[in-house]
Amino acid sequence: MTSGTLAETPDVAGAFPRLGDDQIEALRRYGERRPTRAGDVLVREGERHRDFFVVLAGTVAIFEGYGTAEERLVKVHGPGRFLDELGLLTGQPSFVSAVVDTPGEVLAVPLPALRELVSRDPRLGDVILRAFICRREMLIGAVSGIRLIGSRFSPDTRRLREFAARNRLPHTWIDLDDDAGAEALLRHMSVTPTDTPVVILGNEQVLRNPTNAELAHIIGLPTRDPPESELDLVIVGAGPAGLAAAVYGASEGLTTVVLDAIGTGGQASTSARIENYLGFPAGISGAELADRAVIQAEKFGATITVPTAATGLEQRDGFHTVRIEDGTELRTRTVVIATGARYRRLDVPRLDEFEGTSVYYAATIVEARLCLRQPVVVVGGGNSAGQAAVYLAQHAAAVRLLIRHDDLGRDMSRYLVDQIERDPRVEVLRRAAVRELVGRDGQLEAVIAEDTHTGVRHTLDASLLFVFIGAQPCTGWLAGRLALDDHGYVHTGPAAAPAPPSDRQPDLLETSRPGVFAVGDVRSGSIKRVASAVGEGAMAVRLVHEHLARTGRSPGR
Repeated sequence: MTSGTLAETPDVAGAFPRLGDDQIEALRRYGERRPTRAGDVLVREGERHRDFFVVLAGTVAIFEGYGTAEERLVKVHGPGRFLDELGLLTGQPSFVSAVVDTPGEVLAVPLPALRELVSRDPRLGDVILRAFICRREMLIGAVSGIRLIGSRFSPDTRRLREFAARNRLPHTWIDLDDDAGAEALLRHMSVTPTDTPVVILGNEQVLRNPTNAELAHIIGLPTRDPPESELDLVIVGAGPAGLAAAVYGASEGLTTVVLDAIGTGGQASTSARIENYLGFPAGISGAELADRAVIQAEKFGATITVPTAATGLEQRDGFHTVRIEDGTELRTRTVVIATGARYRRLDVPRLDEFEGTSVYYAATIVEARLCLRQPVVVVGGGNSAGQAAVYLAQHAAAVRLLIRHDDLGRDMSRYLVDQIERDPRVEVLRRAAVRELVGRDGQLEAVIAEDTHTGVRHTLDASLLFVFIGAQPCTGWLAGRLALDDHGYVHTGPAAAPAPPSDRQPDLLETSRPGVFAVGDVRSGSIKRVASAVGEGAMAVRLVHEHLARTGRSPGR
């Protein structure tokens, strides 16, 4: 790096706001002013515990791979700008290094003090949080962060890629079968191809085929500590319904633990933009909604742990026991089940061959960058498919949306139908069903679709296929424990026959077991919308309080 030669770069989409004098003055009361010299490293890549820095004078450059042959300048911050991104608030290691370019002065605010300040000044807190979320999205879109090296044909590579994507971890996937430099990089790290997939953090730390839990621990995702006593509320599932229950439960004084097998946000986190959610007229991405909810729930004291899968539900000594995949158990007074549903897979030959390389079940910024100038096919007639088609059209060469019936508005919101019909980049094929996938070496080349009325088949060029054809409830761990409907969704309210010895009619969201509630997509008869899931999560906490009062168990007793 050559000192004093880097120009400050402009703001992008609100990611780099400049703080006003009054905002800096408010931060000064919580921080320490520090003089800086050219070359000072304020934050080092991989560093977990760090301060929040505001540039008062001079400039600070942000680098990836600082000090290595792969060093890359990301950004330059001038006076009034602040450093870091979402990982500062969530306890994750830094994915970049911050190095003083021109000497000056910075304000260093310890993280606990920052949390206190933003709780007192919501406007300043929103400026910082919004910028942090935008920066995380930019890191993901820029192919930054951890490096994952593995074969596209490896199930473990697919598992780690999905985990990184669902947890919104900035990462770069290096295909062992396609990237000429992959083996050289492995040799440099003293790793053999048989050890793959591997995850490389920073410039030195190498994980050989880690489990999701091992990667979560290293990357700083929240981990679970054994509770010291009985809990008031265990929430299984961290989608919008579960996170809403966590916010309201923790904010109302309940000792609250949230478990999720994969990551926070649920299926909503795979939506590039939700435009019909109350209070966000310009729309909000599912990832941003999830990140904001997680920070909000943790602010009130909820414990959120991923990846932690629930495997069983028992009732002992008047308590509910949630069994975890590692054999440990959580004793709790009440349970909210918010495990949602998983997308269904197409019943076509060779699907396994293309999953993870050409077939996807989410349309986020991670998948969008794979679509650049490529032909894309989206299958499905609901809102998820519509949102995917609109979003991917901004990146792909062409998007074809396949629905099995004639009416695009039958299962899709009107605002999405209007957008699709106005967008010349999206072609809708009605009465269409996928019959074959064409390609080789794991790379999709075409989709053969059949007109379900005439039987005529058409070959559609497609490098990627996105599937949104409904979902299956995640209730396998509840078999025989609660009343389920014919499709496996959880019965609640009048439809849930109470389990002996209780003869009380279950509350609206209560299952067949008193004190166990179901919310969101996993609940039989639920409305499959983010807003309704959030509402049910909040309502469930009210019913939890009523159950505790009815059974004579106040929170914490």
